[in-house]
Amino acid sequence: EIERSAPFLPVTVKDRLSFEEIARIAANSPILPGVSVEQGLSRVYPLIESYAHVVGYVGPVSDTDLKDGNESNPLLKIPRFQVGKVGIERQFEDVLRGSAGVMKVEVNALGRVMRNLDRKEGKPGNNIQLTVDTELQAYIQARLGSESASAVVMNCKNGEILAIASSPSYDPNKFVKGISYSDFNELRENELRPLASKTVQDAYPPGSTFKIVTALAALEANIISPKDNFSCDGKMEISNRFFHCWKKGGHGEMDLAKSLSESCDVYFYELALKVGIERINEMATQLGLGIQHDVPMSAITKGLVPSREWKLKNREQEWLVGDTVNASIGQGYVLSSPLQLAVMAARLASGRNVKPMLTKSINGQNVHDDKEFEDLKVGKANLNIIRKALFKASNDRRGTAYGSRIINNKYRMAGKTGTSQVRNITDAERENGVTKNEDLPWKRRDHALFINFAPYDDPEIAVSVVVEHGGAGSKSAAPIARDITLQSLFKGTPPLGVYPAKDRTAIFEQQKRLKEILQKLEMNRKNKA
Repeated sequence: EIERSAPFLPVTVKDRLSFEEIARIAANSPILPGVSVEQGLSRVYPLIESYAHVVGYVGPVSDTDLKDGNESNPLLKIPRFQVGKVGIERQFEDVLRGSAGVMKVEVNALGRVMRNLDRKEGKPGNNIQLTVDTELQAYIQARLGSESASAVVMNCKNGEILAIASSPSYDPNKFVKGISYSDFNELRENELRPLASKTVQDAYPPGSTFKIVTALAALEANIISPKDNFSCDGKMEISNRFFHCWKKGGHGEMDLAKSLSESCDVYFYELALKVGIERINEMATQLGLGIQHDVPMSAITKGLVPSREWKLKNREQEWLVGDTVNASIGQGYVLSSPLQLAVMAARLASGRNVKPMLTKSINGQNVHDDKEFEDLKVGKANLNIIRKALFKASNDRRGTAYGSRIINNKYRMAGKTGTSQVRNITDAERENGVTKNEDLPWKRRDHALFINFAPYDDPEIAVSVVVEHGGAGSKSAAPIARDITLQSLFKGTPPLGVYPAKDRTAIFEQQKRLKEILQKLEMNRKNKA
């Protein structure tokens, strides 16, 4: 490193010295010309896994870092100098880093320092405050447990992200010194993908959560009224192909509210033929899908809201009526991230163009104004129709999320389940006895989704949960979202009385288990600090 570095740039021989090592260097300083002990700061992440995907981590400067417009920065030329690699650390590297100090010295012909002429201290970096609620973030990380899953909680009114968690996570402290090959390989080869920030990097077919978009597009175009009925017998033939409902025997007569509450597919196949992909595309964009939201995290996906033009350009194929039918229920080409789904829930709840915010202040100065977001260009009456239908989905006995209901009127939620199909069960698999999603290997199972806002009467928060390969949204994602919602509204452990009586014993045991996990995390945090 000494041979490779430029003249007069210090080279780190060893860091994190003990007091004994410092004393030994000081005692031998006469025979160690040019060697000095310097005091500096080292990054420590006391919250460990809870913030790994949000804050990210720093690591030794690389050739790539030097190429990103930083060639002239003297700090980055110091071997093993640490810079932000991912997350907030990366996005706000210039803000967090500060500036280098300068020392002028007099040297002799051999380049040996004879005396110090002048010294200017560097400026420390800035402090950044996030919008994230640390206790809620830790709770969600614990609640997601060993699932390959993600969750986002947003303030419906001001757009602040109160929690944004991906599971499983990792210890960012391992990256500060330079992670070992074996540790990195273990993370990289884990099929649950702990390094991925699933909330913003990953995009999934939104499944039945997307039916909200199709329904609102139809209402806005005056194509249907809430009382219009379609009959579902379990399938619908379109262009010589049968499109099936998830309920094989069919739902019977369905109006808009019942179709959303009970998640009837055939009803939305009918709507798709009347609405068209253009109106669906436009409404999805209004609700925050297909947009790369301005949040300072790494590799944020735009997702995909398909159109005729997109398919022609990217697939070199004409758009088919079957594409519209698939899109109407959030399958086919449609892709959305958990963050985008949370934004959609927040916009539905507030009726405003809510935008997600992750940074609150820099050095105590707010980075966002307090102006209200603009109203969505959607009729208020139509928004209320959708909200009431989502309330039924979570509180009506036939609703798909009824099993995860909140029974206290003050905290009731409105939400929508979703099941994102990963692949069809083949005829050959059916012949071998594979008839249910649970019969498939884990990686081939459907994703489970749920979005909601609460309280219904005066929404404060919007929540999205995605459980990878979790099966039905009602079974995997909705219970997690319900628990997160209550934890957020109560700002801590909710009373058992807000849960249905049949669930209270299991919830009590779950709360006890999570409390123990969080206590251990807090002890680890104190040890790291």
